[in-house]
Amino acid sequence: MAQFARLIERAERVLARLEATLPGPAEAPDWKASTAFRWRRRHGRAELQPVSHPHTIRLADLQDIGDQKRRIDDNTRQFLAGRRANNVLLTGARGTGKSSLVKAVLAEYAGRGLRLIEVDKSDLVDLPDIVELLNGRPERFILFCDDLSFEEGEAAYKALKSVLDGSVAAVPDNVLVYATSNRRHLMPEYHAENLEARHVNGEIHPGEATEEKISLSERFGLWVSFYPFSQDEYLSIVAHWLRAFGLKPKAIERARQEALQWALMRGSRSGRVAWQFARDHAGRLTE
Repeated sequence: MAQFARLIERAERVLARLEATLPGPAEAPDWKASTAFRWRRRHGRAELQPVSHPHTIRLADLQDIGDQKRRIDDNTRQFLAGRRANNVLLTGARGTGKSSLVKAVLAEYAGRGLRLIEVDKSDLVDLPDIVELLNGRPERFILFCDDLSFEEGEAAYKALKSVLDGSVAAVPDNVLVYATSNRRHLMPEYHAENLEARHVNGEIHPGEATEEKISLSERFGLWVSFYPFSQDEYLSIVAHWLRAFGLKPKAIERARQEALQWALMRGSRSGRVAWQFARDHAGRLTE
């Protein structure tokens, strides 16, 4: 009996040492250190890391997406005013300003208490822990998930779905989710799934696989779609950035044909490609 008691005592000491090495819950960061934070998990320990130099792109710098800017701006101002606002899913063509728009909103409203927390897809399973840290804070937080997409059965899919609409614990009023994706429904869609659709009294009823995929995107109250730019829109964005980089009107006009060739080589007339051309062109002219 005494030997058994000693074994129990030794086991308790071992467990105590193991518990001391296990990572504890994430601690709140210095909220005054930045307006933007990243959720990072290293060696089993998670934390909110301040971003030393947040992206400072302005809303005025984002050209030819006026309707998208208005909708995101209205939703964000409602959120900051303590009124009803929606989680947002920004979808569409690559390089058209989805991520830049979210960053520009932070730059516009950081002075009014807006904060941004970037969460990688692999860390979405930690969303309940992140939300717990933000509960009760005076700031208003956007949880930003960039370039979001899922494959079948990913745990992060269920975690995001739960935070958006399906958890027994309510998300605090000072938190919204803004996500960008090239996929409207965030998951791959296959032709075979269309064959599951049923026709009932002339109506089309999607199959279970399709319904499951739609169910996540539907939990975002606001959908904002982005589309490829026309040639004139692309050239307008090039001109904007060349002006911002100090070029005169005649130099901007001379750059027109080169800008079109640049887009042709890249196979895209996106805002990102326009910005990249302008940086290259302005850099070469100022050598």
